[in-house]
Amino acid sequence: MFDTVLVANRGEIAVRVIRTLRALGVRSVAVFSDADADARHVREADTAVRIGPAPAAESYLSVERLLEAAARTGARAVHPGYGFLAENAGFARACADAGLVFIGPPAEAISLMGDKIRAKETVRAAGVPVVPGSTGSGLGDAELAAAAREIGMPVLLKPSAGGGGKGMRLVREADRLLEEIAGARREARASFGDDTLLVERWIDRPRHIEIQVLADGHGRVIHLGERECSLQRRHQKVIEEAPSVLLDEATRAGMGEAAVQAALSCGYRGAGTVEFIVPGGDPKAYYFMEMNTRLQVEHPITELVTGIDLVEWQLRVAAGERLPYTQDDIRLTGHAVEARVCAETVSVREGARGFLPSGGTVLRLREPQGEGVRTDSGLTEGTEVGSLYDPMLSKVIAYGPDRATALRRLRAALADTVTLGVPTNAGFLRRLLAHPAVVSGELDTGLVERVMDDLVPTDVPEEVYEAAAAVRLEALRPSGPGWTDPFSVPSGWRLGGEHRPVAFPLRVPGLEPVTRSVRGTHAVTDDRVAVTLDGVRHTFHRAGDWLGREGDAWQVRDHDPVAASLTGAAHTGADSLTAPMPGTVTVVKVAVGDEVTAGQSLLVVEAMKMEHVISAPHAGTVAELDVTAGTAVAMDQVLAVIAPHEEEG
Repeated sequence: MFDTVLVANRGEIAVRVIRTLRALGVRSVAVFSDADADARHVREADTAVRIGPAPAAESYLSVERLLEAAARTGARAVHPGYGFLAENAGFARACADAGLVFIGPPAEAISLMGDKIRAKETVRAAGVPVVPGSTGSGLGDAELAAAAREIGMPVLLKPSAGGGGKGMRLVREADRLLEEIAGARREARASFGDDTLLVERWIDRPRHIEIQVLADGHGRVIHLGERECSLQRRHQKVIEEAPSVLLDEATRAGMGEAAVQAALSCGYRGAGTVEFIVPGGDPKAYYFMEMNTRLQVEHPITELVTGIDLVEWQLRVAAGERLPYTQDDIRLTGHAVEARVCAETVSVREGARGFLPSGGTVLRLREPQGEGVRTDSGLTEGTEVGSLYDPMLSKVIAYGPDRATALRRLRAALADTVTLGVPTNAGFLRRLLAHPAVVSGELDTGLVERVMDDLVPTDVPEEVYEAAAAVRLEALRPSGPGWTDPFSVPSGWRLGGEHRPVAFPLRVPGLEPVTRSVRGTHAVTDDRVAVTLDGVRHTFHRAGDWLGREGDAWQVRDHDPVAASLTGAAHTGADSLTAPMPGTVTVVKVAVGDEVTAGQSLLVVEAMKMEHVISAPHAGTVAELDVTAGTAVAMDQVLAVIAPHEEEG
């Protein structure tokens, strides 16, 4: 076994790898950018090395700086985690050239399976069924569009060089192909440095099921069962579980053998995942989609149902050990479900359409633990969450003897999750897990989008404003020993007049201000506030102007209409286009004076590797344009103003 391993990653996966290194008695080396100087993975490692400024291209993606860090600390091996350089064949080769062991598959396997076009051809030759689609690499826009029309709409555009849903586009209308191809290429280039695309037939109501494989360097390849990953939003997984309720033993064995053959076809070594798509109308049919040549985000659920530490066996295989297991040794016991907690929020005024990346400082943190609950996290109180890296903050995983128990435990764990200061999707995930279709196991990759409007808030609950007003009322009360002047108590009592409770002007960002007084009873402490409204008691966690409950969080600010007017922070009006999230403007399609139509795409803002298209709210003329490509913008910053056309007559 290695004595020192460098972890070439950050966040929750770096913390998770360090945990296994510590258990094995292996010295861990963390790397960090300037943005992560005080991050949790830096604190928990035995040694930490600065590798550059905040942008990933100058730090976490710099092969030269990572190799220098390994040399300086005496590391003998490098664990790439996932994301960044985990599936970069050039990095694997550079590690070998530097005398380091890359804890992952051979560079040749990464290169082969990292090219989705070559991967499909290779596994097809090994007898693995594949999704019908385009053939050949380097297809131009017109060739891709022609292939899509030949396959038949709808189709799925996919980057050849990467996964995780980045750059993936479902296209249902042929006349939108060229625009969607251009957008998919932009995202693929930004995420993977390669804009090569392929097109595949869209399978209606598909289920996404993947098989975990484990291979040593001595010719043994086994699979560790499947994971159901059908609960997705924008082609990115949000909930995963193991095993799948869909598969019977015969189908599980067949898919497992197909995954083993896919691994053998590329000379695989280490932990990897073979992903399949299953038609909703034919659960016994399955098609190879791609192979992820790394540890998966959702690997904990496989660990829980098999009892095998995948990171440990990545290390042991990389050190040359033989797998002690045969396929007959693998048993799936119980059920495990994982939820990905991400820095993102739903704008109440926009509903499901406003699901966007967020950021901020973690002011208060509470992460669930307990019977059957595991949290993999990279957070601490004080962590700054920006727009430079992936939005996933942590994973909450629940295990139980059966699926119903695991689901209940995960819902309770998400309700107990507190991340004040950074909006997250924890409340949304809790509601999703309670949806009847999820509870019954009737899943497909489009389910989340279809039921989204049932899972997002349509208004700020009245008890949130009640709690915010209670906090402000308590702040006005005199404190300290001695006599209290009754006229200084904010009771709302008036001499010779009616009782008027103290009213507070409040505002949730993105919404119109409200004025609220305290109507019920309340109790306020430094970190909690409880209010009783209409006979129901509601308890919130609090930090600063943030309130949190059952995985949801709201920032309720004081509102000064005069100050807002003077600073331009008041509501900007229907003609103004504002940034829906902090990020960077990547595309500007118009100039001042241009005529635009309602719904026309004008700008693209990118944050955390996600694109958001800004469209014209109505027909008109571009009266103001305050940004260019490359401009960094804050949330709610005005980007452009569209003056409406005057009505004729």
